[in-house]
Amino acid sequence: MSFERLKLFTILLPAVVIGGFELIRHEFLLHYLSMEVGNVYIIILTLLLSYWFSTWMFRKIKAMNETISAEQARRAVYEERERLARELHDNIAQMLFFLNVQLKQGKTEEARPIVAEIDHHLRQAIFNLRGLPEDGISLPDRLDRWLREWSAISGVEAERRGVWAEGLFSPAEEVQLFAIIQEAFTNIRKHSEADRATLDFAYVGSESWSLTVRDNGKGLPPAEAASGKYGLSMMRKRAAELGAELHLSSPEDGGMELKIAGTKERGSA
Repeated sequence: MSFERLKLFTILLPAVVIGGFELIRHEFLLHYLSMEVGNVYIIILTLLLSYWFSTWMFRKIKAMNETISAEQARRAVYEERERLARELHDNIAQMLFFLNVQLKQGKTEEARPIVAEIDHHLRQAIFNLRGLPEDGISLPDRLDRWLREWSAISGVEAERRGVWAEGLFSPAEEVQLFAIIQEAFTNIRKHSEADRATLDFAYVGSESWSLTVRDNGKGLPPAEAASGKYGLSMMRKRAAELGAELHLSSPEDGGMELKIAGTKERGSA
């Protein structure tokens, strides 16, 4: 039922039922029902009608909201697929051009890491397209699978810690969060020179949550951490869309720590 029909139904139903009862009562039932009894009946009828109508209406609104949420989740998945396709096209095109230049100059040794990089991008793209939220795989399971594959390709030991808060994020929000995690681990593989990385999720109290990515590498200079390099501006933008903030720091024992912190009630996704 469309919104216009719902609006018309909402306007007409009380008037038709209650007005119709009053008309019948005054025309045909005055000899059988006193005013007092008739008033009691109209109160009872109004209460029953209000209860039935409000119950039906809220069920209808809930169903519409669920439909809208499902559409938004599917749209987020499709948008992420398009983003992955554009990213894959741009990265592969650049690397193939550079590879062609190196091969023409006979620099086969310099070409080897480019081939490895192309292989990594293709593997990651295939995994992303295979494991988006509409496949019915939970985000923790997707992360575990992706971290195992990332660790095997990069040679960096990766571990996920913490208990994930089920139902905390909508599918669209999970897409954003997963993209941030991928970018953070891509930076670890490319720039940190680390041999160990961890992903830690925490849900504190009734609202506060945080996700932390750490490595034991060489860290990131403060000037570069404040810049838009290494996808930091995009990660900050995605974090803001989750209602969270992204912070970078260098622990005393070395390495780099990227932390996303926000507030969100469970079940509000």
